[in-house]
Amino acid sequence: MTNDKGQPSLLQKIWVFIQKASVFIVGAVLIIALILALPLLTNRNAVNYANINDHFRYGSIGGEDSDGIPYWIWKALPVVFSDKLPGEGLTSFGFIQEAGHELPIGFAKSPNSLGLDVVTQNCATCHVGSLRDRTDSEPVIISAMPSNTVNLQGYIQFLADVGVDKRFTANEIMPYIDEMGANLNPLQKLIYSYIAIPQTRDALVNLRDGFTFMERQTPYGPGRVDTFSSYKSRRFNFPTDKLEEDELNGIADFPSVWNQGPREGMQLHWDGNNTSVDERNKSAALALVQPTTIDFDSIHRVRDWLMELPAPSYPYPINQELAAVGKPIYENTCASCHAFGGSQVGKVVPIAEIGTDPGRLDSYTYELASNQYTLFTGISYQGEDQRFTKFRKTNGYANHPLDGIWLRSPYLHNGSVPTLRDLLEIPDKRPETFYRGYDVFDPEKVGFVSDVAAENGKTYFKFDTTAPGNSNSGHDYGLNLSPEEKDALVEYMKTL
Repeated sequence: MTNDKGQPSLLQKIWVFIQKASVFIVGAVLIIALILALPLLTNRNAVNYANINDHFRYGSIGGEDSDGIPYWIWKALPVVFSDKLPGEGLTSFGFIQEAGHELPIGFAKSPNSLGLDVVTQNCATCHVGSLRDRTDSEPVIISAMPSNTVNLQGYIQFLADVGVDKRFTANEIMPYIDEMGANLNPLQKLIYSYIAIPQTRDALVNLRDGFTFMERQTPYGPGRVDTFSSYKSRRFNFPTDKLEEDELNGIADFPSVWNQGPREGMQLHWDGNNTSVDERNKSAALALVQPTTIDFDSIHRVRDWLMELPAPSYPYPINQELAAVGKPIYENTCASCHAFGGSQVGKVVPIAEIGTDPGRLDSYTYELASNQYTLFTGISYQGEDQRFTKFRKTNGYANHPLDGIWLRSPYLHNGSVPTLRDLLEIPDKRPETFYRGYDVFDPEKVGFVSDVAAENGKTYFKFDTTAPGNSNSGHDYGLNLSPEEKDALVEYMKTL
């Protein structure tokens, strides 16, 4: 439309203005959206620690998209659901908070594919522990030892319980996230409110469904885990209500993981079901991540470090004269099964001979072994097929080297004997009940102090050896030694 002079009409001028303004508005919106999304687009690189010990404790092993909890949700959980914790914060589950680090040991903060920081777990969850000389001492944190204070079952049950809590909504959680200083931009708030929180809730509900077998089990307590029931339910969809009773009694201690090089080719795991350190490591990692999301670079970096990491030396005085008396006793009584180079070290002793609790052996079934061969199918790393080939069902428990044995209390595969000295007594004289989770060391009996029920408001876990899977029977070796010979043997084992 034009007027009588051939010029654009008022309506045309308005329309042209609207078109130009629309282009400007759309452009402005896109620029603003890009600015808001920039933190997500640029936050894609996993954190890689230069120091290998830091990487072991805080580096990711994968699982950001499959198993990660968005960071600010994870931070809010112990605040919103504090009524479901045994004490203050997540460290009430025994996780170790190291000075200068935001997350407890065993937790990694890294971005997922959306660019959101998420929290995953790594090997240090089960393989970093603490040690105190006295009740008023600061704990010494030691990598690759069993996580003697960590109540992993308690943490899993906490996550499972909050997922079905009616408070797990954006309306309830977002105000706490704001109060904690998250400083999320509008786009990030939308993602948290309408994607991250609902998806995390659904994931925790699924987690709960995968761990219903815990309701039928003996409580684990700190330093222990059921290695294979979660495999059956979460990796292979075994119906948890169909698991046999004897399969549910396989709760075992976290092992030490130092000095792995000399162990290559030995029968690994408590029951000796694998001879490959790599497969053992990947198997353990799958408790935390999916086969398709595992970070092989990170796993192998840690593997290479652990291959040569020596066991920690005993830090307290040793009676060298008494240890010298104990050395030939060890060589004659223990070395064939537990010293590197011994004729039976790294081999399985049949359950009928070893006589220890059969629960962990029974929990690893032929059906599970056959299913494990489907893991990592079609996945390669540096040109090598990652599919499992070494897993086998065995008929007993493996003899393991005793390097650093002073730091691996409690003893036997299920952690049913508190000290080395107790292990040299007949089962009827071993403690029937004791307390786990206390990290003050007993240099006389060699193990952690086990008669403290509570300290400074913290209650420790009472371990009952009469409960299913907790038997302290078996390993009837060295029982006929005199008390003096037993004392000498324990003194020598401090040197291993």
